[in-house]
Amino acid sequence: MNYQWYPGHMTKAKRMMEENIKLIDLVIEVLDARIPMSSRNPDIDTLGKNKSRLILLNKSDLADEKKNQIWKEWFLKKGFFVAEINSRTGAGIRQINQVVKQACKEKIERDRKRGILNRPVRAMVAGIPNVGKSTFINSYAKKACTKTGNKPGVTKGKQWIKLGKEIELLDTPGILWPKFEDQTAGFRLALTGSINDDILNVEELAAEFLKFMEKEYPGVIEERYHIKEIDVKNTDSIETSENIVYNIEEIARVRGCLLKGGSYDIKKASRQLIDDFRNGKLGRITLDIPPVSTSVDCSME
Repeated sequence: MNYQWYPGHMTKAKRMMEENIKLIDLVIEVLDARIPMSSRNPDIDTLGKNKSRLILLNKSDLADEKKNQIWKEWFLKKGFFVAEINSRTGAGIRQINQVVKQACKEKIERDRKRGILNRPVRAMVAGIPNVGKSTFINSYAKKACTKTGNKPGVTKGKQWIKLGKEIELLDTPGILWPKFEDQTAGFRLALTGSINDDILNVEELAAEFLKFMEKEYPGVIEERYHIKEIDVKNTDSIETSENIVYNIEEIARVRGCLLKGGSYDIKKASRQLIDDFRNGKLGRITLDIPPVSTSVDCSME
């Protein structure tokens, strides 16, 4: 399956962000901690050039705890400020004010020397669809300032949110980039819900996910669904395709996903598998594989 989704409103949103970046002191980039690299829009690096940068690893409670730490260290060595958060529960939100002050320390000191006191930090909240930008803002502001939803594309336009006297946030729509050069990233974006589900082949998505799980988190599917998995590691084999179908049929059997006549509802079972991943019912899983070592060249790109 070719993963791609770039509706027209994203071009408009990108243009709006380009027009407003001159007003901004800090770019807060919200990432999905399960896909810290795949959920990074390369356009935001270009947009935020010469601006202070803060990376928020959101949904960190759904991601592999050890890999959270590896990715956090990786971004720190890249020169970003980083915080792990769960905007839905509010975990990690209290630390944000301090991190923002640290990230904008030079700007605050520059204002002080010029005699400009109490000028708020202006931060643009950016990221791809469905990473939780609006939920983060509401949690940070401690009130419902923006519309939220568990699907991409809820935020359509810009909105300024004033948080006391110290910080103003610019909420922006989620934007992807026009073409995914790496279809692995496309798969991971689709799996986490950043691509519109209506354009996806859910059975193929579930099949790819089963391959990933057997390689990176062996035994998790068996334990969750109380089934005996058949090997699906050989991605080029016809037998592997048959084994994938068998495993999904087993999930359908256990979950009672049946069509009229008693045959297995593969689509419904595939949807069940993907929903269980998204809701954290399979445990804490990170799809993006961290670098083997964080001692690699980490100069700013």
